[in-house]
Amino acid sequence: MYEYEYTTVIGEGMAATKFKEHREIIDRRAKDGWRYAGWVPSHISGGEIVQIDLIFERET
Repeated sequence: MYEYEYTTVIGEGMAATKFKEHREIIDRRAKDGWRYAGWVPSHISGGEIVQIDLIFERET
């Protein structure tokens, strides 16, 4: 069985939203024993993804 946690990342910029901190978050969570499992858009505005949730998992 797995447990999951989600970390929200908010994009920056206007015409082309950029996500800057995602790599640091993934590396930090990996050191704590979590495996990166994927992402989902959690907020869309004006047709652009402006916020995402990074998904992490680990065996319980």
